[in-house]
Amino acid sequence: MKLPRRLPDPGFPLRAPTAPVGVEVPAAPAHKGHDYDTSWARRGPARWTRAALVEGPMRAVVRGLSAPTRAGADRLAELRGPVIFAANHHSHLDTPLLLTSIPARWRHRVVVAAAADYFFATRAASVASALAINAFPIDRGRVSRESADRAAELLADRWSLLIFPEGGRSPDGWGQGHRGGAAYLSIRTGVPVVPVHLDGTSRIFARGDRVPKPGTTRVTFGAPLQPAEGEDARRLAARIEEAVAVLADEATSDWWAARRRAHRGTTPSLTGPDTASWRRAWALEDRRGRRRRPPAWPPL
Repeated sequence: MKLPRRLPDPGFPLRAPTAPVGVEVPAAPAHKGHDYDTSWARRGPARWTRAALVEGPMRAVVRGLSAPTRAGADRLAELRGPVIFAANHHSHLDTPLLLTSIPARWRHRVVVAAAADYFFATRAASVASALAINAFPIDRGRVSRESADRAAELLADRWSLLIFPEGGRSPDGWGQGHRGGAAYLSIRTGVPVVPVHLDGTSRIFARGDRVPKPGTTRVTFGAPLQPAEGEDARRLAARIEEAVAVLADEATSDWWAARRRAHRGTTPSLTGPDTASWRRAWALEDRRGRRRRPPAWPPL
């Protein structure tokens, strides 16, 4: 059998060029994942587009779905320069709610630390996340020096940072233990951490929900925290978690009662009781101050 004749190599420019021996070829820019370059989203055209999105459609949707009330912004009145906003995380609604609630002097110069495996999983998702919420990718499954360096560079460039130290959305409405990312960045850069508590978003659009249910929310900003001399990231992370827990207590009771419990060291934990799931759900309703219906007895 006669074999078909091989066509000649078309060569450049119909084929990618070859590199001389000893010359390192730069890597092609990533279109998704941890290495995705988001610097374009912090330039003029993208910033103006995002400002219009935040102040227009995003604010309207947040207001219609969650009717937010906001408290504690006066605690930031003397604060200047970039800050790290560290908030609890229950819902995909959390980021839009915060982006429309952060005081105006930071609102349009804040970047969002977002999970690379979720928000940057595809090329389209990467573009949308960077443009709409000014997200940049981080590895949430491991400690990444590259992610930390990228966040520190943004803070040095006077961008503020929104981070969720829990690392992911709550599975049951209770909080999760804080990781050390926000604390480490604060110690490394000297930028203060503003603790923030979000209440109500899990009742509107919890993890696993397909359709949001309109409700009410509350955003409470706490007093900024600075790392103490010689304080390590673990201890500062614990202080941040404690501050968010006090804000949660304040949101479900009142400022004075929450401060008294904080002084006595009896602030309710963000993570809830270590017990069966039905008891955790029961305790969560108690904390929110909702009346439980008595069990419905079958007709006799």
